[in-house]
Amino acid sequence: MSGDIIREESMTDLWNVWFSELHQNRVGLTIKVKRLLYSGESPFQRIDILDTYEFGKMLVLYGSIMITEKDEFIYHEMLGHVPLFTHPNPKEVLVIGGGDGGTVRETLKHPEVERVTMVEIDELVVRKCQEFFPEVAGQISNPKTRLLFADGEKFLSSTQEKFDVILCDAADPIGPAEVLFQKSFHQMAYDRLNDDGIFVTQSESPYFHQRTFKKLYENLSRIFPIVRVYWAYIPTYPSAIWSFTFCSKKYDPLADFDRERYNKLQLETNYYNDEIHHAAFVLPNFIRKLING
Repeated sequence: MSGDIIREESMTDLWNVWFSELHQNRVGLTIKVKRLLYSGESPFQRIDILDTYEFGKMLVLYGSIMITEKDEFIYHEMLGHVPLFTHPNPKEVLVIGGGDGGTVRETLKHPEVERVTMVEIDELVVRKCQEFFPEVAGQISNPKTRLLFADGEKFLSSTQEKFDVILCDAADPIGPAEVLFQKSFHQMAYDRLNDDGIFVTQSESPYFHQRTFKKLYENLSRIFPIVRVYWAYIPTYPSAIWSFTFCSKKYDPLADFDRERYNKLQLETNYYNDEIHHAAFVLPNFIRKLING
């Protein structure tokens, strides 16, 4: 995917400024922009932050939309709460990537979590999100959060720590995030989980990224005894259908959903709830066909 800012002259405005993200160079999403808030390059990628009319502030990495103020909660709630309400006692959580801080924010809504370790390769992404998206990145400074600026694969290969839940909040499989979609990385994640641990990764659009989605599912199914795909509707992601892959050594996300803890917590969310938890695993036939080959 790639994104560009396009200016078009019109009768009503002297200049109309638009951002377009293209998928497979054949189709895309175009959003009208108020102004460019930040543009720069880290050692790893280009970073743009735009203020838009429809979606508020928007984080763009290497031309691809990562989050917008208007719909970021969908992705972060679904990545975090599905595994955390399945594991009975998620004390130690590891987040790989997630530089915007939204996954950490949702994880820390669970009082059982004693520590979140966030391993993000790009410090500039984190600092700019703290500056421009404080409502998303605010929990990065929480005392329960341990922030490490490091390569996620190298961290897993070198640490001896064990985790109850590992959340792979990866960008698209290009640039520094490409390795996070490889079988060797998934095997390391399995090894760093406790005996009843859960691993969840975002697994791209099952409509536009079918090859990546299918290969990811196949690799994870060779490593974990329990693998389940679930999905959410995210307006600014390619095709608006976005997938997640739930992997576990022991717990099933449907059979082991902790309804008592869910009811007790009275979680404040904008997308996730107990019915969505179950409904998200009901897959359209085209996704079932991809999984079943």
